[in-house]
Amino acid sequence: MIDKNYCMSHYLAFRYIKDENINFYEGLSHYVCNLFGNKEMYSVDTIDDIEKIIIKKIKDEYVPNKTAIFLSGGIDSAILASYLPEGTLAYTFRCVVPTDESNVKYVDETSQAKKYADKYKLKHEIIDMYWSDFENLTPEILKHDGVPFHSIEVQLVKALKYVKERGIEHVIFGECADSLFGGLNKILSKDWDIDEFQEFFNFTDPKKVLKNPVDVSNVYEQFRLPGNKIDFQKFFKEIYIPESSTSYLHALDMTKVSKIFPYSYMKLSKPLDLNRIRNGEPKYFLRELFKRRYPEIPVPDKIPMPRATEEWLKNYKPVRPEFIENCTEGLTGDQKWQIWCLEQFLNMHEPLNSVYNA
Repeated sequence: MIDKNYCMSHYLAFRYIKDENINFYEGLSHYVCNLFGNKEMYSVDTIDDIEKIIIKKIKDEYVPNKTAIFLSGGIDSAILASYLPEGTLAYTFRCVVPTDESNVKYVDETSQAKKYADKYKLKHEIIDMYWSDFENLTPEILKHDGVPFHSIEVQLVKALKYVKERGIEHVIFGECADSLFGGLNKILSKDWDIDEFQEFFNFTDPKKVLKNPVDVSNVYEQFRLPGNKIDFQKFFKEIYIPESSTSYLHALDMTKVSKIFPYSYMKLSKPLDLNRIRNGEPKYFLRELFKRRYPEIPVPDKIPMPRATEEWLKNYKPVRPEFIENCTEGLTGDQKWQIWCLEQFLNMHEPLNSVYNA
């Protein structure tokens, strides 16, 4: 089925298009992934259980001199790094932003990641990300994915290409930990009214950006509970997790690098303790394990993958007729990225001249 307006609205709201049967244009297709998938899962009830599975998966999948880790400043990848052999390559991303003084500043987490690498004698290396990478790689990724995508995919593709050129065939990621262990504490922060949750979760409101938006409320209605509430945990598993998984697996498929996701083999033996999360202990299991592995380093706050979209896109305004005039005013850099990426995709398949001549 072809429905451009549906696809634009769902991409803006959810950062991906879950329905694989609906596409922007004839001849295009896309696929959605879930890292948890249909594979053997191991129940965890304690940090000892988590540790055993990490050790097992690294032992099973680590190939000497061919395996690296993408190491952030957060706790998920830091824990995995602590079980790797000395000398393993650890790569951290850093966004480079030109300043008015013809110098640069960095949006990064490299100093924190270096503490982890130094602790366990890993070889730490920084991969710099520039706006030119986003401009240069976006067309290639759009062709591969068949849809516009999340901004982290550019960084993943650049980094995976970089390490592959250096002989790395397998990369370890800390992905899935947030989803499994309660890291997205804002979503889990309360029992949401369905209307309030929709306003909170929509990443970019299609009604404020598109001239012909499609209502996305039916996605939320699938999870409605009595009393105007929403089953946000089920929504989280069925809507949010595939979006995150798809970004990673698209990049891995595109670059033909093998993945190692130790957390994706785990499942909790009992439900998350929402009271602990709501009282300031997101990812309480992993926080405890981090303290065991790094007793001298304070547990850091959650750090998203660094992006310099605020600086890179501060003056961006779309020009295509699908968008409301000046729709980027007041939006965040990541929201502007979405619109920029969508505009590049539309230009690729429906050039401006043909639009204006129609």
